[in-house]
Amino acid sequence: MFERTALPGGPRVITSRLPGARSVSIAAYVLAGSRLESAAEAGAAHFMEHITFKGTAAYPTTRAVSEAIEGVGGSFNAATDRESTVYWVRVPLREMARGMDVLGELIVRPFLRSSEIKSERAVIVEEIRSYLDDPGEHVHTLFDLAMFGDTPLGREIAGSEESVRNLPEENLRAFWASAYRPGNVVVSAAGDIAHAEVVGLVERAFGSGEAIRSSFEPAPALPAGERVMVVRRDTTQAQLCLGIPGLRRDDPEAWTLEALNAILGDGMSSRLFQSVREEKGLAYDVSSYVVDYADAGAFVVSAGVDPDKIAPTVSAILDEMARLRDEIVPADELARYKRYLAGRLELRMEETRHVASWLGGQEALHEKVLTLEGALDELDAVTAEGIQALAVRLIREDGLRLAVVAPPRRGRRLESLLRLPGGPV
Repeated sequence: MFERTALPGGPRVITSRLPGARSVSIAAYVLAGSRLESAAEAGAAHFMEHITFKGTAAYPTTRAVSEAIEGVGGSFNAATDRESTVYWVRVPLREMARGMDVLGELIVRPFLRSSEIKSERAVIVEEIRSYLDDPGEHVHTLFDLAMFGDTPLGREIAGSEESVRNLPEENLRAFWASAYRPGNVVVSAAGDIAHAEVVGLVERAFGSGEAIRSSFEPAPALPAGERVMVVRRDTTQAQLCLGIPGLRRDDPEAWTLEALNAILGDGMSSRLFQSVREEKGLAYDVSSYVVDYADAGAFVVSAGVDPDKIAPTVSAILDEMARLRDEIVPADELARYKRYLAGRLELRMEETRHVASWLGGQEALHEKVLTLEGALDELDAVTAEGIQALAVRLIREDGLRLAVVAPPRRGRRLESLLRLPGGPV
């Protein structure tokens, strides 16, 4: 269960009471991410997430910010996505006011000092380099470019070295002034808490300020990038991402895709893990995942393989994808995965941080907020026939995109591998 209040000119507040919980988790979603950026501003949203931690009116240094939460045994962090930026804290219940105050300071009252902006450029450049040096990270960025093209959905969220170094200070401050307004924030809290008390704390910590609504450009027709993208790295293992266009965030078939994803590649019992790793010994790690945005999405399989086994691995993945398209999922297998997904949801709902994330993410980004019971009902309504119909709709040869990070002279002539066995193209 949850309670919800929309403060006039301020944040929307959503809470869930978990009796007996000794911690409280608070997540504050700023409804602005990298999708709002032009190519020249790439990395602004992520830069903003960094620079807010450098000091605020009440906590003038990075150390003061950190000690405010860590000094009471709590934890906190932030993350930038395409359509939102989330700040979160988890503290002992008795420190809820402190946790809320820190979030309000980071979002509404950061200093944004020129000296800190200058020094943070180098830090973010090193972060970008760390992604590029990690083949397992880089391949996902490469796939985004192959699927979504050179658009805000395809570009690296952190930007490039060039864009970060050249991003004008005034652009960063303008981004904060338009996006980081109280009316553009959703605050979610979970713990043994009273909704009215949380609302009062939000009012004091965030104040008011009407949202300035910014729109982003529509997603391109997918797939929008090159069919195959390869980057050469002197590594002993090849990393690959193979995927197709998926569904928008609140598509009526979103829960069907969730079940399809679980069956194909979510966990050690999944078809891909059993086939590609256990039976064929082609990969140490193989899994699938869903990417969804307001108006577009992708369905992706990733794997780390011996560079000489890229071709048979791609073939094995495509075989399993085609099997979902061509064959009905047996009733016992579907029932097993429904239990898997339902149980995972139920277990996570015992954790304050996951509940805050669940409610806050839905309030911020989805068309409606589901209770746990509502989510379980949606999952229970998924049918084997629905899974196959969705697979037929999505798993098409012309939608395939492949990204590979591999050693030199490996992974050649990859486009010829993108052939689905039988069925529609």
